[in-house]
Amino acid sequence: MSNSTSPLRTEFCGMTFNTPIVLLSGCVGFGEEYTRVNGFSNRDTGAICLKGTTLEPRLGNRPHRVYETPEGMLNAIGLQNPGVDSVVSKILPTLDFSETRFIANVSGSSVEEYYEVTRRFDDSPIDAIEINISCPNVKEGGVAFGNDPAMSARVVETCRRATEKPLITKLSPNQTDIAGNAKGCIEAGSDAFSVINTLMGMAVDIESRVPVIGNNQGGLSGPAIKPVALLKVHQVYQVCRDHGIPIIGQGGITTAEDALEFIIAGASAVGVGTALFYDPLVCKKINDGILDYLQRHDLPSIDRLVGTLQLHQPSPVRCGC
Repeated sequence: MSNSTSPLRTEFCGMTFNTPIVLLSGCVGFGEEYTRVNGFSNRDTGAICLKGTTLEPRLGNRPHRVYETPEGMLNAIGLQNPGVDSVVSKILPTLDFSETRFIANVSGSSVEEYYEVTRRFDDSPIDAIEINISCPNVKEGGVAFGNDPAMSARVVETCRRATEKPLITKLSPNQTDIAGNAKGCIEAGSDAFSVINTLMGMAVDIESRVPVIGNNQGGLSGPAIKPVALLKVHQVYQVCRDHGIPIIGQGGITTAEDALEFIIAGASAVGVGTALFYDPLVCKKINDGILDYLQRHDLPSIDRLVGTLQLHQPSPVRCGC
């Protein structure tokens, strides 16, 4: 791990991160993909979030699964994965836990599935568990857990019973009151949040008049969603700050300036995903930029910057004749 005096060193749910950067689920496979990139080092990251994992193996959605958009990307992979037993027994033993932290991403189509997958990861060397509550509940007609506060809290409460490892709840932006949902998840036992998951979107082939994505719709990520993500982090932070609940801020981060905005808005760590597809070495650039900012502002560590956003005060309304 990195030097304990590094200004980039970040404490998150009892874990020590080398840097505040978390590589997001679905963007780096099961942690092995970027080890093949010349110049990439796990030591430039605080944690790596593994691909979404379900109880049984899944083949995923029909193609096309990925489509580039202006300032972003649509994806509908469909949780393709080998199943939790294979991940725990075959993949986790190949990961180097001395270089960075590894976070499992748990997905499911029922509360019972979330429990079983979380239980299997609890009996493994994984450092923490992220709950993807944007999955549809097949027993409730396909309603996404993350868009219903009661369902969200139920999943968190169930996963809490299955593990003592840190639980990070990944919140959906496709809901009415994200702060209220976060409050319910804290009461149910969530230790932290990832804010936000992708927004739902669509692209259309005008010649064939059919959706480009084989699943008809997909999750929109990348710089296009950054303003939305920043606001959601700020809103969730209002609930989290009094409880000491940290946030991984994510959504369109491609530069150090982007990362700093999220930290100032209330994130203790920042997630990088879509940017990795066109710049696999972006993490080092972001780290260098954050270090420069801390030095210029005479700040000894990242935690001094978290949640320091100064809001404008509303101007008094004056009526004139």
